[in-house]
Amino acid sequence: MPEIKVNGRQFEPYLTVSQIDEQIKRLGKEINKEYNGKRPLFVAILNGSFMFASDLFKELTIEAEICFIKLASYKGTKSTGNVVTSIGLDESLKDRHVIIVEDIVDTGKTLSEFLPQLKDQQPASLKIAALLHKPDALKYDLHIDYLGFSVPNKFLLGFGLDYDGLGRNLKEIYKLVGEE
Repeated sequence: MPEIKVNGRQFEPYLTVSQIDEQIKRLGKEINKEYNGKRPLFVAILNGSFMFASDLFKELTIEAEICFIKLASYKGTKSTGNVVTSIGLDESLKDRHVIIVEDIVDTGKTLSEFLPQLKDQQPASLKIAALLHKPDALKYDLHIDYLGFSVPNKFLLGFGLDYDGLGRNLKEIYKLVGEE
């Protein structure tokens, strides 16, 4: 994987396609085992989680449903600190087993504001699946039940993660060069 340039910024390789696939397969096996006979509803948070949600969903052998909600708190390479909801949740969560699908959890602000809304709908269970987690950036009390990778507090790009809308289509994950 060579270095790439996006929006004038240089990015270096961080996670390969095979590393990502291996973790998604592992998570799929865990979820299949735990939710056998339960028919969970996956709530994928757009835009970033679409690639992870798609690949994870393909690993499921259990009956499951998926829906999408759009929440956002990023502009450029920094979190704005404000969570914006663009597309609402149309599914009823009452007595459902719900798994939130996130591409990355860093500060945790987005989920900390979204989870109480979901809990108010009285799901049978509520868990979080995230491809990436930045433990050093976490500022809110969150537990990630299904985690692909713990990563450093660096700006990442690819596999759904973007830099001002660009780079989501990359099959690998890259790290911003020179970021301290």
